[in-house]
Amino acid sequence: MTTVQEAQAGLQMKAAGEKKKRTGVLLTGATWIISVLFVFPVVWMIWTSFHSETDAAANPPKVLSAFSVQGYQSFFGSNPWPAILNSLTASIISTILVLCLALPAAYALSIRPVKKWSDVLFFFLSTKFMPVVAALLPVYLFAEKVHFLDNIWLLILLYTSMNLPIAVWMLRSFLAEIPGEMLEAAQVDGAGVIRTLREIIAPVIMPGIASAALICFIFSWNELLFARVLTGTRAETAPVFLTGFVTSQGLFLAQVCAASFVVSLPVLAAGFAAQDKLVQGLSMGAVR
Repeated sequence: MTTVQEAQAGLQMKAAGEKKKRTGVLLTGATWIISVLFVFPVVWMIWTSFHSETDAAANPPKVLSAFSVQGYQSFFGSNPWPAILNSLTASIISTILVLCLALPAAYALSIRPVKKWSDVLFFFLSTKFMPVVAALLPVYLFAEKVHFLDNIWLLILLYTSMNLPIAVWMLRSFLAEIPGEMLEAAQVDGAGVIRTLREIIAPVIMPGIASAALICFIFSWNELLFARVLTGTRAETAPVFLTGFVTSQGLFLAQVCAASFVVSLPVLAAGFAAQDKLVQGLSMGAVR
């Protein structure tokens, strides 16, 4: 009887192992399919950017047509550097301001006793409920009244206020993972709040700070509506400059693909440089 039970248990374990193996294969295949679906548009955009306008606009597409750098010549011949510099300035400065404001706020909401902290977090989140277009006209009238239109600092202030709630929510989840004993030891050593934030908390949650900074940078870099309406020639950003290649006459697909790839490079470079900290930070903030 024992031998029969052992044989049955062995068969069950074998069946469970085969089922687990089949499930792993299916999950791996699904992952590859989803990855291809995400990556294919980007690869197609890059591939199209190295074709002439005629070949890029062909239907069906000419995949194996001759390569051409005409789109890149048109893009760089249009002097995109002021727009790219404006985007870098607005994105970097606003991200720094967001981190400087969000870290103390997240510290107060996660570690220091604050009354009705959940209501405060909900208030931060509620600022993202209103559609951006609903605030466009009031912001435009205010900027016009104070003679702040076509000014890069207006975009910096807007991007800071738009990204601050997201950063506070993210950093609070990261700060909640810090052991209380570490903060108590810092207090015993006589460390103040500023020193605790700078020398103890910041190094521990650096992956979280990196992920929050990257997300804020991407949101600022990709923002188009406010930049399109509130800027002109001096404070024009890269996404606004990119839309100038879309015309009502003629062919422009290769130029748009080339410009899109070049404009996407700073975000891709930042994501690639911080990919380890990004994954670690998002995982640390998501797992309790």
